Amino acid sequence: MTIKEAIFLKSASDHKNSPKPDKPEFAFIGRSNVGKSSLINMITGQKKLAKTSATPGKTQLINHFFIDNKWYLVDLPGYGFAKVPLKEKEKWQGMIWDYLKNRENLLYVFVLIDIRLPPQKIDLEFVNKIGEEGIPLKLVFTKSDKVKKGEGQRNIDAFRSAMTENWEIIPEYFVTSSEKSNGKHELLSLIDEILTIGIS
Repeated sequence: MTIKEAIFLKSASDHKNSPKPDKPEFAFIGRSNVGKSSLINMITGQKKLAKTSATPGKTQLINHFFIDNKWYLVDLPGYGFAKVPLKEKEKWQGMIWDYLKNRENLLYVFVLIDIRLPPQKIDLEFVNKIGEEGIPLKLVFTKSDKVKKGEGQRNIDAFRSAMTENWEIIPEYFVTSSEKSNGKHELLSLIDEILTIGIS
């Protein structure tokens, strides 16, 4: 799959104000500053589609993009560290889980993990809760160009090993680099496959 057109559609504060759930939907989320906006720009081929920032917490609403007049790509606020008041963080978390649990056309959530780091408690807690809610997910390890291959793979293995405490089947994972476009083909091929199965 190659994305030919990606259009910003709408920002919403909850799933009820999101676009009508009449198209297949894929959401992207990760700890603040994990490189989510850069990844979205990379896979869509548009450098400024999602707003990037060196300051964690740039994305504060549920942002919908319409892809090739066929499906929605959703950019969700990050979880974890951000220079905002605690009440604001709690508001974001409520908004995120309201969306994840109630968005009826959501097919998969891609959870982004920084490949440079050993397993982080906040990431493990988040994916575990996703699993408890029965929401389909895939793991996306970002920033692979920032770490040696062996070290990156050790961090991936350690994360997946930590997941075995709560998961019988570990979700599929992808390794990406927004700067080098690594993982773009693999991610889009999976989305294309899911869309094809859903349509047939």
